[in-house]
Amino acid sequence: MPQLSPEGQAAINAISQRTGFSPDAVTSMLFSVIAGNGSMAQFSHPEFGGSGQWMRGGMTMVSDMFNNYLKGRVDGLCSELSNLVASQPGLTQSGSFQSQNQGGGNFGSGQWQSSGGGMGGNQSSLFVPDASGNFNWWPADLGQPASTGAQNSVRYAYFPGSHRLAIDLNGQVTVYDSLDHQIGGFSQQQGGSGSLTFTSQYGTVFVSNLPIVSGAPQAQAQAYAPPPPVYDPPPQQQQTYAPQPQTFGNPLPPLGQNEVISAIEKLADLHAKGILSDQEFSTKKAELLSRL
Repeated sequence: MPQLSPEGQAAINAISQRTGFSPDAVTSMLFSVIAGNGSMAQFSHPEFGGSGQWMRGGMTMVSDMFNNYLKGRVDGLCSELSNLVASQPGLTQSGSFQSQNQGGGNFGSGQWQSSGGGMGGNQSSLFVPDASGNFNWWPADLGQPASTGAQNSVRYAYFPGSHRLAIDLNGQVTVYDSLDHQIGGFSQQQGGSGSLTFTSQYGTVFVSNLPIVSGAPQAQAQAYAPPPPVYDPPPQQQQTYAPQPQTFGNPLPPLGQNEVISAIEKLADLHAKGILSDQEFSTKKAELLSRL
């Protein structure tokens, strides 16, 4: 991200006092307006209620959609920054940068693409120029690009000589290896993933498919770790158990007829002597008869 010059910091402080936003919030919105070529901005800052969008002469959207007071303040800030950017040389360009929604269709407002170098020549007084005297957002060792462009919060710079492609997404600059692609144009998918694609001799290619050289976001920089293999446990053999008949006590062995009669006579003698009651005599007698 370019460094503000003393004049640029003074302009930020003055706008901060007039609008009531902090210098940090104003600086953040400045880069959003520049990324939108001075006519639009996609921003995200706590003082703006989170994420939102602004378009010059159009609608201002903030997360708190019913907070009209905040909308008015954000619109005033963006309008003032838009006028500031327009008054500075080298911060805006004209042309076309293709943007498509999922169902097709193009959006031409506030999109630009240029060829043949960066922002050299006329310099903006808002930022400290690099060693070559240019205001460039890409790494200095890449030199001058063959083409640059921007759409909303996305900027790109293409360096065919070194096979490099620099993408600036919300202030995060990532450099890709463009391999042997001969890049002819870019497009941004809206209404969903927001993926950036380009056309080459191989057709339409997603920028995310290119190897990352430097500046990778944390989510992309993490090495891919394959998921652990899943092993299905062998099926367990179901064991069946045949129910066993329940027995209560030890079964009594059968008796012969003479033994049963002899035992009943003894029981009758005990019953006659009053040793066994009527119920006890009947129970034992029935038990002996069942063993015949």
